[in-house]
Amino acid sequence: MNVRRATHDDYEAVAEMTSDIWADRGGDYLPEIYHDWLEDEGDLDTKTFLATIDGDAAGIVQARLLSSEEAWFQSLRVDSDYRRRGVARRLNEVCFEWARERGARVGRIMIFSWNVASLATARTIGFEPVTEFRFAHPKPDPGAEGPANHAISSDPTAAWRYWTRSDACEHLRGLGLAPEESWAMREITSADFDRFVDDTAVLVVEGPNGTAGTAYRSRTFHRRTDRGEEETVAEYGVGAWDDLEAARALFAAIARDAAALEANRTRIAIPETARFVSDAAAAGAELGEEPDFILEIDLAGRSLPDR
Repeated sequence: MNVRRATHDDYEAVAEMTSDIWADRGGDYLPEIYHDWLEDEGDLDTKTFLATIDGDAAGIVQARLLSSEEAWFQSLRVDSDYRRRGVARRLNEVCFEWARERGARVGRIMIFSWNVASLATARTIGFEPVTEFRFAHPKPDPGAEGPANHAISSDPTAAWRYWTRSDACEHLRGLGLAPEESWAMREITSADFDRFVDDTAVLVVEGPNGTAGTAYRSRTFHRRTDRGEEETVAEYGVGAWDDLEAARALFAAIARDAAALEANRTRIAIPETARFVSDAAAAGAELGEEPDFILEIDLAGRSLPDR
């Protein structure tokens, strides 16, 4: 087995390797985004590794630094002809080594809750479960109204103080969607809220008894729907609130913010708990069908399991 940096010239091999992945769920998205997803050679914070066996593409994975101490590993794929031959383990070992060399102390991955095979592989390699979240999708609406006794501000200090004391922060272990990378999570800091209020948006719910909720807009992006139409999506990195009334106020603020951007759709990461998910439903938001799991590995202090 040989592992090297993936290149644009590997596209056909990667497309063939992933052709039978998730066939029952519409197929793998990786070939569609491959050329945009692949990093430039001068990008020192990202590296995509390709494993080959006897010259054939056998697996691929991408590693990225999200902060000075946090690495993110994504899009691990193994060709069906080369499974159970140590390809996934070898690709992960290379990612761990690359991240350690750059000072990362923790590495994380996201796995769809239905992907049983990937969950089993991750745990065998040494990843431990951290948290789970679900996407909620309030509909953009310039006239959305929340409860009359709740107001919305954009104070980053109030947002940070509320976030660190919230049940959502505890459940999500301080993680929120990373503005630097799609489908990635990292620790959210007070400096992030200061930056979000200038670069994107910070929403703070002020209730009768003080701050009662918060969210931040992580990014806005364009995508093509299953019907071939292009839509704008406003993404909010986390949602935290005290109760149902605060949830309604926060979701109404998100609906107005997204409408001001002329977004067609929103998504906000919320904790996968009975309270948060049912609050979001009661507040009128569409919900993702299934949650996503976050797992992590201690790159600084944990050795890999024996082969």
